[in-house]
Amino acid sequence: MYGLSLLIQLAGEAALLLYGLSLVQRGIDRAYGAQLREGLGRALGDRWRAFVAGLLATTALQSSTAAGLMVGGLHAAGALGLVPALGAMLGANVGTALIAQVLSFDLRPVFPLVILLGWIGFKRGKKARTRDLGRAAIGLGLMLCALFLLLSSMQPVEHSEGLRQLLHLLEGSPAAAALLAALLAWATHSSLAAVLLVGSLASTGVVGPGTAVAMVAGANLGGAVPPLLAARHGARGGGTDPASLRLPVGNLLNRLVGMALVLALLPQATALLSAAPGRLVADAHLGFNLVMAVLFLPLLDPLSKLLRRLLPDLPPERNPSAPRYLDEGAIATPSVALANAAREVLRMADTLETMLRDSGEALRRADRDEARAVGRLDDVLDRLHGAVHAYLSRLPQEDLPETEARRLAEVRAFAIALEHAGDAVSRNLSKHAARRARRGIPLSPEDLRVLEEQNDRLLAQLRLAVAVFMHEDAEAARQLVREKEAWRSAEREATDRLVETSPTGSAAASLVLDVTRDLKRIGAHLASIAYPLLERQGELRSTRLRAPPVTAGE
Repeated sequence: MYGLSLLIQLAGEAALLLYGLSLVQRGIDRAYGAQLREGLGRALGDRWRAFVAGLLATTALQSSTAAGLMVGGLHAAGALGLVPALGAMLGANVGTALIAQVLSFDLRPVFPLVILLGWIGFKRGKKARTRDLGRAAIGLGLMLCALFLLLSSMQPVEHSEGLRQLLHLLEGSPAAAALLAALLAWATHSSLAAVLLVGSLASTGVVGPGTAVAMVAGANLGGAVPPLLAARHGARGGGTDPASLRLPVGNLLNRLVGMALVLALLPQATALLSAAPGRLVADAHLGFNLVMAVLFLPLLDPLSKLLRRLLPDLPPERNPSAPRYLDEGAIATPSVALANAAREVLRMADTLETMLRDSGEALRRADRDEARAVGRLDDVLDRLHGAVHAYLSRLPQEDLPETEARRLAEVRAFAIALEHAGDAVSRNLSKHAARRARRGIPLSPEDLRVLEEQNDRLLAQLRLAVAVFMHEDAEAARQLVREKEAWRSAEREATDRLVETSPTGSAAASLVLDVTRDLKRIGAHLASIAYPLLERQGELRSTRLRAPPVTAGE
């Protein structure tokens, strides 16, 4: 009975540790996430700078998993090659080990002050960044508190004969100990949390030095599994693209080789480390990741070739984000290249149409899974846009005739409009569907009818935009611009309804207004494709403002 009670207590304290870690990640990401991503994008030019960038990002985010997601996003978008991405992951692993070094010191007197300062910043901060940093400080304080509680809970284990005998079985089987730690890191989605738990066991004498070192190696292996599973289940467009698995598989291979080396050289590795139990685990974690970085940084080129051979690109017909019509051989013939780019942009329009339909369905059914799937389609749209932009930039623009230069501008403008519209669907409409599901906002049949009609109207606008783009259809262009006034009218009606709605129905009315405004914004992106054609035909006024009245005497 005592053993069960202790396990529940340890599980609760581990959960507190993980919750604190999530608060730190969320706070830092909200406060400095954009700057971190921008900095990563600039810094990841080669493997050495990528290594340093990954280390710094992990130190800021308190999580190699979070830094790895940033690196993986840049790599998936084509903004980062595989070699620097692997280098950044090696740096992220070392960053996690440095965090473990800091947390291995006795910081019990500090955590109440850290939580207090964080609470003041979170509750009293006037700026959003101050509140986000306050949240991160609360999380850091909770992590320190959880470590103190874990150490306190583990002390009686040293005198518990039954649990000591159970854990003593691991002493003779370092491979089993490593596997147990790997499972723990996988279950908690954090190698840092697993290493800190191993440190608690070692500092109270529950496990010996050799077993602790083996468990550190296993924790590093287990921490590489969740990103691989996430990449497998969240790959492009909802399917599994082998190329998207290269980075997490490369990181997993690195961890696997490291664990094999540790188990093979366990006595020698243990002898090199500090004899103090409290320092041994943190030093083993840092040493493991430094050694793996030294071994693998020079070998990233052959590793990347191996990964490309093992995980080849999907053929274009099976990969929705791979361009199909951008023939490099047509660059020398601009008219053909522009036709190819136009066909690829039509694929972008098809993807946006699917996103609009799916986001409307996700909102109607309050389906968060479908809303997340829309976000994956936005990744497809972004990659197609990037491919079109890169293709068009290789055209000899200074030698283009006027008609081809104009067509180049039209293709670029439509691609940009579609990409911006896709961002609005992913970042706003999908969020509204998730918000409705999370808060349980009820929508009446009338609300659902209005939203469905608006979604259908926007799909019709998309078809009009395609007609303008492909055929220079002047009537379609006029209809696109006229639709802007229809959206303004719909927004006014939704605003009036919110004002007239009782407090009990305000959540639904507010949701309808938010969706209407975002649909209007997407419609404006689509309408922008009509302006150049109407301007050439002299059908656009320079302003919607009336001329000022002429006063007497003028």
